[in-house]
This record gives sequence, C-alpha cells and structure tokens, in this order.
Amino acid sequence: MRNVFQAPGTSRRCLLALACAALLPFAALAQNFPSKPVHLVVTYPAGGSSDLMARIMGQKLSEVWGQPVIIESKPGAAGSIGMEYTARQANDGYTFVVGNLGPIAVNPLISKVPYNMDKDFIPVALTATGPNILVVNVNSPYKTLGDMLADARAKPGVLNFGTSGPGSMAHLGGELIIRQANVKLVGVPYKGGGQAVNDLLAGHLTMMVADALPVSQWIKINRLRPLAITSAKRSRLFPDIPTFAEAGLQGIVAENWWGVFVPAGTPKAIVDNYHAALVKVMADPELKEKFAGLGVEAQASTQDEFRAFLAAEIAKYAKLVADNGIKGE
Repeated sequence: MRNVFQAPGTSRRCLLALACAALLPFAALAQNFPSKPVHLVVTYPAGGSSDLMARIMGQKLSEVWGQPVIIESKPGAAGSIGMEYTARQANDGYTFVVGNLGPIAVNPLISKVPYNMDKDFIPVALTATGPNILVVNVNSPYKTLGDMLADARAKPGVLNFGTSGPGSMAHLGGELIIRQANVKLVGVPYKGGGQAVNDLLAGHLTMMVADALPVSQWIKINRLRPLAITSAKRSRLFPDIPTFAEAGLQGIVAENWWGVFVPAGTPKAIVDNYHAALVKVMADPELKEKFAGLGVEAQASTQDEFRAFLAAEIAKYAKLVADNGIKGE
C-alpha cells in the first residue's frame, strides 16, 4: 500500500480553495452586473400606475446601468401572478419586480398565494407612496360622501364598487366603507384599475376607491367627481379633496405604496448595486416630477427601512382584515 503524505492543514486549504472557486462566478457576476438587458416585471395591466411608474423608473435605471430594462407585463390575480413569476426566475439579478400593497401585504392575508414573501424575495427599497381617491361618475347624484352613504343605507346591496381584484386597495377601500359605514355594497372585480375606471366612466359602476393616476385626469376634465381621499391629512397633490374623516367617515386611512424586490438568493453585491442605482434614479428631478404627475411621491428607502415598513404594513392590515372579516373575492 502506498503511503500518501498530506501536510498539516492541507484539507482545510483545499476546502477553502474549493469554496472560493465556487464563489468566483458570483463575484464576477456581481462585479460586471449588469452585462445584458434586465427584466422588470409589472404585476398589473399596461397603462396603470404600476406600469407607468415601472417604465419611468426602468428608463432611468437603463441610463445608470448602460443596459436596456425590458418591461414584462404579468397581470392578474391582483398582482399575484407577477409575483409568482418573479419568484421562479433565476436569482442572478436580471429579473426584478415592482410590488405593491396588494400582492405583498394583503393578498397573503385573505387568500392562498403561490409565493412566500419571506422566503421567495429580497426587499430592496420602497420607491413610491400615494393616496387613493373615492370617485363617482360626474353624472352621479352623489355630491358628497354623505349623499352616497345615505343612498347605500336606503338601498342595501344595490350600489356597487369596482376593484382590481382581492387584496387591492380598491377592494380593501370598498370593504372598509362597508364596515365603517355599516352599509351593503357589491364588489365588482377587474384585472386592473384602468378597466374598472372605464366602466365607472361608462356608468356601469357606482363608485371606486382608486389609485390617483387612473382617475386624476378624469377629475380634471370633470368626468369623475372625487368624494374623499384615503390619506390621514389632505394630500399636497390633491389639496381640494377632503379626507374621509373630513367627509364624515372615520377609520379609513390607507395609502398605496410600491417597492422593488428581487428573487431570494440574489447575491448581496447585486442587491447593493440595485439599491445604489435606485437611490440615484429616485432622486432624479425629472423622475420625481413624472411620478407626481401620476399622483405618487418618489421614495428611496434603505433596505432596513423598507423591511421595517413592510413589517408594520403587514401587521396593520393583518389586524384590519381580522377585525373586519375581510376575505378574498
């Protein structure tokens, strides 16, 4: 039998060398990122708030990275389809998603979703916040929130409201009105807020609690009438619209928000690259102006701030859903 001499510590050095070799591809990937087009997943239909914000942000990121940012539209199930799609992509940094309140914080509370926010994603940064507005058709007989609620009490189950699916703020806002005002309204789900707004304009819906973007243009040209806004105080973007409390209904304060997530396992160096790029583009004056035109305010939180924000939002809506018995449509 041949004796093989092994110097002390050789095994440890070999293991270390193997580990370093295994990490080299990730280090090279992070150092050269991005070296090809990056895909940005949008979880709602084209033309909505999420889509337009993603296109503005994607253009700015492409300028920073020197690579195209390709928009991938994956709408449906109140944002859940796009989140599941992103969770299944490679964790190499070349796919990320702009997620918002519905699929991130509310959908998992009210229905079974095919992803786990804790296990399947890394939160990178909060990128925007914005209020929601209760609107009716300008030809509606309702001039105030009080008018609408009085009619709802007189005609239980007759008035309806459009939603972007279960877990969306439109759904949650309608359910909150039902419970806080003790009225019976019928929710009508759509794949996206824009589709619901079209039916509201056509007179097929009574009302909708909508993102500012799809309704603000119609408010300006007197096609839709705002009755209340979901912010705690009057929005600087919409100073003429009363809060729900001012309009006579307490307990409805809920702002929408959007943030960037990458698949779990994405190397830290790439996540850090994302964050640095987002901080730069979200501070861009042109982007801020364009976001304001959509009815939202650009943000650029740290990762820790975003994690704390998410934990607070999930706890807030978990209590709200439990206390009010809100379920998926």
